Amino acid sequence: MGLPGFGLEMLADVTHGGTWYIGVLAAPNIPEMLLSGREREFLGQFVFPTMSATPRAITEADIDEFVRTYSRPNGWRGAIGLYQSMLQEGEDIAALASAHKLSVPVLAIGAGGGEFTFATMSQVASGEVRSVSLDGVGHYAALEAPEKVAVALLEFFDSMDTASLESEK
Repeated sequence: MGLPGFGLEMLADVTHGGTWYIGVLAAPNIPEMLLSGREREFLGQFVFPTMSATPRAITEADIDEFVRTYSRPNGWRGAIGLYQSMLQEGEDIAALASAHKLSVPVLAIGAGGGEFTFATMSQVASGEVRSVSLDGVGHYAALEAPEKVAVALLEFFDSMDTASLESEK
């Protein structure tokens, strides 16, 4: 995924094409006020239909589970924390990445976000970033195309094992 400090926070700027729901989820007490008791409507009628590109990949049973989880006390806490941090931590993350680039192999799997993930990871990694683009897949790559995600991960891990074996020779 993209990172704050590298453009992710722009997704909340509705004046430049950002999405309204990020601001709602990041605002203190607003998600609970507006979304509690309306989890099915928000998730089932907005989130998954608008951010998925693979029809029927996210089933009613999947939505039922998300609704069950988000309906629990503090169920929105994780989403709220993610979006609040996205809008607050950009400078810190950019400074950290500037001082200490990732030195491990990096795989960027892009789906609905296109090349954004690759561009972000290329700025924070010290070495080559491998990129895989999943065409026809939306925001929820692991739900929409689990087999494609698994293949990309397994090929990446296998290449790391092969590289490790070759360096031992």
